[in-house]
Amino acid sequence: MGKMAASMKKRKLSDLSVDDFMAHGFDEDSDPEEDVGTKQEATKKGKKKQKRTERTQVVKKADIKTVPEAAPDVKKKGKEKQKMQMSRLQEVDPEFYQFLQKEDKNLLEFEDSDDSAEIDEDDDEEEDEDGEEDEDDSEEDILSGDESESEGADEDEEEIDLEESDSDEEEIHKPDGRLEVMSDEDDDIEEEAEDQPRRQKGKLVTMAMVKKWRESLRDKASLPTVHEVIRAFKAAVQQTSSEEGEEDTKYRVEGSQVFNAVVGVCIKDVAPALLHLFGVKSWSKGKKTVMPSSHKKWNKMKLDIKTYLSDVIQLSQVLSEASVVSTLLRHVLQLVHYYICFPKLCRVLLKRLISLWSEGEESVQVIAFFCVYRITKLTQAKFLEWILKQMYLAYVKNTKFTSPNSLPGINFMQRSLTELFALDLHTTYQHGFIYIRQLAIHLRNAIMMKKKENYQSVYNWQYVHCLYLWCRVLSTLYPSDILQPLIYPLVQVIIGTIKLVPTARFYPLRFHCVRALTLLSDSTNTFVPVLPFILQVFEQTDFNKKHSKTSVKPLNFAVMLKLSNAQLQEQAFRDGVIDQLYELLMSYFNTQSHTVGFPELVLTSILQMKDFMKTCKVANYTRQIKQILDKVQETCKFITDRRSTVNFSLTDKQAIENWERQTKQQGTPLGKFHDNWRKLRDRELMHEIAGKDRISDTDLPTIKRRPVATDEDREEFKGLFESDSESDDEQLTMLEKKTSWSPG
Repeated sequence: MGKMAASMKKRKLSDLSVDDFMAHGFDEDSDPEEDVGTKQEATKKGKKKQKRTERTQVVKKADIKTVPEAAPDVKKKGKEKQKMQMSRLQEVDPEFYQFLQKEDKNLLEFEDSDDSAEIDEDDDEEEDEDGEEDEDDSEEDILSGDESESEGADEDEEEIDLEESDSDEEEIHKPDGRLEVMSDEDDDIEEEAEDQPRRQKGKLVTMAMVKKWRESLRDKASLPTVHEVIRAFKAAVQQTSSEEGEEDTKYRVEGSQVFNAVVGVCIKDVAPALLHLFGVKSWSKGKKTVMPSSHKKWNKMKLDIKTYLSDVIQLSQVLSEASVVSTLLRHVLQLVHYYICFPKLCRVLLKRLISLWSEGEESVQVIAFFCVYRITKLTQAKFLEWILKQMYLAYVKNTKFTSPNSLPGINFMQRSLTELFALDLHTTYQHGFIYIRQLAIHLRNAIMMKKKENYQSVYNWQYVHCLYLWCRVLSTLYPSDILQPLIYPLVQVIIGTIKLVPTARFYPLRFHCVRALTLLSDSTNTFVPVLPFILQVFEQTDFNKKHSKTSVKPLNFAVMLKLSNAQLQEQAFRDGVIDQLYELLMSYFNTQSHTVGFPELVLTSILQMKDFMKTCKVANYTRQIKQILDKVQETCKFITDRRSTVNFSLTDKQAIENWERQTKQQGTPLGKFHDNWRKLRDRELMHEIAGKDRISDTDLPTIKRRPVATDEDREEFKGLFESDSESDDEQLTMLEKKTSWSPG
């Protein structure tokens, strides 16, 4: 065994197989010189795998120990190499090199110990290139090399660390003084120090300067004055913006008083000053409109005007007070011609105006629409189609919820959007075709799929308001041969919406659809079978059923789409349904009361109302229906009497239209009654929308308080009720204590 062990020592460890190595065992008395050579060869063969993973600390120290003899020459080479790098740094970045010379010259002085680690790594890389042919060596050799390294490194690890620490203490650079960590307070101080010169940039605007500018603009406006005012306005707008960007250092505005003064001067005096500089009284001369860009002075003033217009848009985005926004929009109305000269700015302005039109308060909505309408009229070819699309999408977006407060705004958006659609009927037809088809697709999916999600895509406020919008557009723009083909598909979509879920829970939605059909039928002279959807409610609802729950207040069907199960059990549900039926029947009969065929049209309705009066036992309900029935029968008799005096045939369409026109102008009994009822109903709806309670004008009962007892009364009735109980005495004592006690 001794000879075998001696022969194993002479052989290289890398030449052994795994079986020989395991049979040999581990001999603690191994030769350290052979261990060093073994580790060096194992390191060379395992370089490829060690490059892919991080080197351990033990492997690094073993590598340092394997090349002690070649270190001096390599260090010199490394020192020369780094000197060449620093000379190259001096050529590439001389400022950084001068900074190193001023701050710390020791960094530029290279010692041998500073480069040892880097030299070893360079040498290792060179050995890697030479050793690429050993890639296919087995993993067992690498593992055996690692194990031998760890054994040798454990013995000499402390010595290497001590030697390196001695040399590093002498040669590694040490900063002068003690390093201190920066605190948060120091950061704040530095930020304030950086912000201080930024705040001090620019000339401070004072009230005297603003007054001087105002007088100059009003007396005799000049281009330099306008330029200075625009620069001051830009500085004022920058104070309202939280975003950091390029700042105008010409002026700075501090304080609300100066800010308001600068903005006030611009809103009141800049637009007249610009007209004075251009030498015109107005850009609109009758039907003809002249653009500022065609003026000879435009190039001189173009940059200032563009800056000012951009700042006005930025200011409108940060204001929230309705009165202030309205004032600014009136100023924008004066600047419309200048915005049109900058298409990109004009598009940004239109987006802001459309947002205010759909989301702002009533006064803001009106002025924003005026601005949009004026821009559309002046640039109809450029922006009309884009404006209609954006306004329609904004309308749909802001009709998701409906309340008594938002309903007037929604109605205003419908009417104002109709005005824009009236500018170009061909464009209106394209938009109407696309959006009505989109509504029809949603309805078709709901009918085919019969899922809750598909029903919800139809039975929502956005869908209902879109239907009503297109009914209003087609009704307002009638007669029009271009839009006439859209009436039939729209009517079919509305009827399909009513029939989708014809239950009592969705009576409010049914009533909204019936109103839309009545409006469309009346305005377009198109017969629409509306009565069946109204009379069907009489058949589906049991008005004699006693309510199981009491209601606190009446239901407002104007802002409802569906009813809950609890609401269906309330008395307010039946009261509200009767009111709605009364209103819808009255409105539809009024639209048809002047026609030749009115008696035949209402025949089935008369029979069904009479049947309802026989079966219903609630006097309030039958009284309302009887009132309609009487007026309908009176109108039927009136129309029949007038028809008996005519001598034209039913095929004479023109004669029938003239007769119906005369009858409508003369008035029918139902029409006159409807007009009086409509006035009272509108007044009642205004109170409901405003949220006012309907309280009668009768005197309310007053509360009479008992007179306070005087000392004489107490003395007079003192002996009437004498009490012998101790509890009464204790209570009196406590009352006296509470009365005598006072805070403080």
